[in-house]
Amino acid sequence: MSELVTYLQNNEAHFRKARFAALYSDFRPLRTLNPDGYNANISAWLKGLSSATLAGAVPSSSAKPNLLTLTIDEDLLRALDTKEWGRPLALGVVIREAMARREMISLKEFEESEESIYTPKSGWGLAIPLSPWGVLKWGVRMLGLGGGVNEDKLLVEKVVVLSNVEEAGRELVRRADGIRGRTERVFSMTSFKEAFGDVLGKERLLSDYDFGVLLRFLERDKKVLAYDGETVKLKAPGEAEPGPITPEDTTIASLKTLIKDLERQTEVLTAKVDELGSTAKDAVVRKNRVAALAALRSKKLTESTLTKRHATLGQLEEVFSKIEQAADQVELVRVMEASTRVLSGFNKEVGGVERVDDVVDQLREQMSQVDEVGNVIAEVGQGTAVVDETEVDDEFEAMEREEREKQEKKEQAEREEREKREAAETRRRLDALEKVEREASRAKESATKQKDEANTEQTIEDSTNQMKRMSLEPTQALE
Repeated sequence: MSELVTYLQNNEAHFRKARFAALYSDFRPLRTLNPDGYNANISAWLKGLSSATLAGAVPSSSAKPNLLTLTIDEDLLRALDTKEWGRPLALGVVIREAMARREMISLKEFEESEESIYTPKSGWGLAIPLSPWGVLKWGVRMLGLGGGVNEDKLLVEKVVVLSNVEEAGRELVRRADGIRGRTERVFSMTSFKEAFGDVLGKERLLSDYDFGVLLRFLERDKKVLAYDGETVKLKAPGEAEPGPITPEDTTIASLKTLIKDLERQTEVLTAKVDELGSTAKDAVVRKNRVAALAALRSKKLTESTLTKRHATLGQLEEVFSKIEQAADQVELVRVMEASTRVLSGFNKEVGGVERVDDVVDQLREQMSQVDEVGNVIAEVGQGTAVVDETEVDDEFEAMEREEREKQEKKEQAEREEREKREAAETRRRLDALEKVEREASRAKESATKQKDEANTEQTIEDSTNQMKRMSLEPTQALE
C-alpha cells in the first residue's frame, strides 16, 4: 500500500476501511439519485487530497514535495491504487468539481490572472460555455444524463490547492505582524525564503513552486506585500497595500544580504583559524616542524583575510545603520507633514485668533444677558412672596425631632437584638458547660465504681488464698 493511501487511512475519518468501496467506486450517478451522498464523497476526496498535499504525502518527482500545489497525472493514480479496490473511478469528476468550486485552481491561470481569485469571474475554474450547444451539454452533465466520457478522463495538469495556500498565508501574515521598520520590511528573495520557508513547520519547508504561488497570493489577493524577481517588501502598518518596489528597497535588500553573507564568512574563517591553530599545536607535539610551520602560515593568511572581512563588515554595518536612521527620519518627517496638514485643517475650521476673540466676546455678552434676566426674575419674586421665618424654624425643629426619634428607635432595636444574641450565646455556653460537667461526673463515678470492684475482687482473692494455706488435718502430738 502506497504512502498516500496509508496517510488517508490513518489521518482522514472519511477514508476508513468501510468507506473505501464507496469512494473508489464510480459514484457519478449519485449526483441525481442521492445528491447528499454524491457531495459527501466529493468533499471527502477534496479534504483528503488537500490534507495529504499539505502533509507532503503526495508523491513528487522533486526532492522537496510541493505542499501548496498538486499535480494531477498518472503518478497520482498509481499512488492511489490499492489491491482491494483498485484505482478511484471518479477521481476525474472530483477534480472537475474542485475546479468548479474554485477549491483547486489551474496553476497557469493562478499565476497569469491579474484579478483576485476572490473576484467572481467565469474564467476561474471550469467556465460554463456560453454557446447554446455548450449550455445544453453542461446541463445534461449536471443532470447525470450524459455518457460521461469527458468526466472519465483525468485532467492532467498542476493545480493550486486554495485551502493550503490560505493556511500558509495566514501563518506568514501572523509572523510578519511584528515587523515595523522600513528596512526590516524589505527582503531579498533568498532571505525571505530563509525567514518564512518554514511557515508550515520545520519539517515541511516550502518548495520553489510553493513560494511562487504564496507570493502571488499574498501580493494579488491579500495585498500584504510587493515583490519582483529579487526583492520582497511587506506593507507598512496602517497601509491599505504596499507601495511598489523602489531602487532604495532593492539596495537595502542587497545590503542586508551582503551583511549576512559576510557574517557567515567570518564565522567560517574564525572556525578555520581555530582549526589551524590546533593543527599547528598537534604538529609541534609530534615534533613535525614542516607541518607546524605550514599550519601557522595558513593561519596567518586566514587571520589576515578574517581581519579584512571584519573591516568590510563593520563598514557595511555602519552604512546600514545610517540607512536605518535615514529611513526612520523619512518616516518621522512624513508623520510630521501629515500632522501639519491636520493642524492646518483644524486651524482653518477655527478661523484664526480674531474669530476666536469674536466668539468669546459674544459668549460673554450672552452670559451677561442671562445673569441680568436672572436678577430681574429674582427681584420680582422677592417683591411678591414673603416668607415667615418662625414657621420655617418650627418646621425645621419638627424635622430634626422626627429624625432623632427614628435614630433612637433604630438604636434601641439594634441594642435589643444584640442583647438577644448575647443571651442566646450565654445559654449555649452554659448548656455546653453543664454537659461537660455531667460527662466528667459520670466518668468519675465510673472510675470509682471500677476501683471498688477491683478492691473487692482483690479481698476475695486474698481470703481464698489464705484458706487454701490452712490445713484441714488435726495437729499431730509431739513425740
